[in-house]
Amino acid sequence: MLASALLGMVAGSRSLREVEQLTAELTPALRTKLGIPRRVPDTTLRDALSSLEPDGLPFGVVSLDGKATSVPAADDFFAQRQTATAEARLLGLVRTVTATLTSSTARPVIDVVPIPASTNEMGMFQRCLSALMGTYGRSDLFRLVTYDAGACSRENARAVRDLGLHYLFAVKSTQPSLHTEAARWLGSLEPDQAAATSTDLDHGRSVVRRIYLGEALAAPEGWEHLRTVLRVEVETLDSKGVRVANDNRYFVSSLPRSRLTDAEWLLVVRRHWGVETAHQLLDGALAEDAHPWIEQNPRATVVVMVLRRIAYTLLALWRGVTLRSEQQRTRPWRELMHDIWLGAVQATAQFPCGSSSRDRRLPPAPA
Repeated sequence: MLASALLGMVAGSRSLREVEQLTAELTPALRTKLGIPRRVPDTTLRDALSSLEPDGLPFGVVSLDGKATSVPAADDFFAQRQTATAEARLLGLVRTVTATLTSSTARPVIDVVPIPASTNEMGMFQRCLSALMGTYGRSDLFRLVTYDAGACSRENARAVRDLGLHYLFAVKSTQPSLHTEAARWLGSLEPDQAAATSTDLDHGRSVVRRIYLGEALAAPEGWEHLRTVLRVEVETLDSKGVRVANDNRYFVSSLPRSRLTDAEWLLVVRRHWGVETAHQLLDGALAEDAHPWIEQNPRATVVVMVLRRIAYTLLALWRGVTLRSEQQRTRPWRELMHDIWLGAVQATAQFPCGSSSRDRRLPPAPA
């Protein structure tokens, strides 16, 4: 059942009905390879997903961020109750925290934790951190944990340091003392005082990012572990070089400034935003918000969200690591997903060899 769901996700299925249609069209070779002997009815798949607990699907970032999907149902655990003003009806807000290994260019999701209806991202941070350490603590997979302002607190910062890790938290007005001091210290610095700068082209516009760094010689009470304060300025220029947008964001970190070069500090912040890119792809290519598959059972909605992140990671690793050419690695996600769908309905036990005479038979399915 889970193989059918994952195949449907990476092949671009927008509903359980489309998954059923895909499993009906699989070639014999793919049925044997994937262990899907017959068509899987959408009702059977719905019942199977609804019977699973989200915690029963563990798959074990450096960067964490929350995401919410609205469904027309609510309960007291998996979907926070809310009222949609546009439709004036009760909706459930299904929320998760996604952990993404942003030090990898593929940005694989390495963990996802549902947020109970009774709490929020701030309250879930330490639980998410514990889950990550339980899975990856011995692997030395990451040493720096980044999060936006939604989890920035003295308690969460201390929890990171107590585990021997370092943190990078965004700071907003929810932490008034930190934000005020950071803005007072770094906010008046001019572009020629930036420690590092990068420029990118985005749809005909130039996006200039500048980072300003300061070593924290003194910190507010409870933040004795704070070592570096950062300001990242994002300036957008049109094709004529006229500024059309300017934004400043502030961060605090326990990592000493000397541990990274100026350019590496800017790269860390940019990679932190990679978890937001993952969420954009979940809503774009994988259509999570528009087509959650299951809406009336919030627990099953969470199960599908976990599976969708596994599917995203498989696609991300294939696109960013397995595909060798730069052209292939920049192909649109929907094209890659269409290729998977095409392979699922056309693949045979022996792939066409083209100009090569090497045998490319599918290996047997694992016992």
